[in-house]
Amino acid sequence: MNTQQQRQQIRRQIRKIRANLTALQQQQAEQAVTGQALDLIEHHQAINIALYLSFDGEISTQSLIKALWKKNNKVFLPVLHPFAKNHLLFLQYLPDTPMVQNHFGIWEPKLNVQNVLPLNELDILFTPLVAFDKQGNRLGMGGGFYDRTLQNWQQKSFLPIGLAHACQQIDTLPIEHWDVPLFDILVG
Repeated sequence: MNTQQQRQQIRRQIRKIRANLTALQQQQAEQAVTGQALDLIEHHQAINIALYLSFDGEISTQSLIKALWKKNNKVFLPVLHPFAKNHLLFLQYLPDTPMVQNHFGIWEPKLNVQNVLPLNELDILFTPLVAFDKQGNRLGMGGGFYDRTLQNWQQKSFLPIGLAHACQQIDTLPIEHWDVPLFDILVG
């Protein structure tokens, strides 16, 4: 089995396990990760925070988003770039932000160039993932959107942090040359 086949098999297995988590397990994971994320944000005195809206069993970010709004942090969500294929833009997200579903069925802010924040102005970028290992490697859905976004993250000044359920961890991921290890992964 080659690396791509191994990665696809891991995606299928972990997504199935994640889909079988109970509502209570999902809620407990969200609470645990929200607390860890708020501590991390405070420790790094971060203001501009990129998050995602959960999809397909990912840890919910709703509690974290609401807590950040209360603390006057700025929250940004990914939007599929309209011209650069498989790239993301990050737009500010407020309670009244108009939302649209992209072609993957994921909700994102309606594109407004006035609300785009350059990557080098982000403090922390919380990323979803399908699987991860102890070395900080992440396996996403396979589109490469976050891999492209995270390239050379050290030069862009933000910290890439994964959010995951404990069941998403495996011993060692088969990695590719484009994979970018994360700074940290918060597990609930």
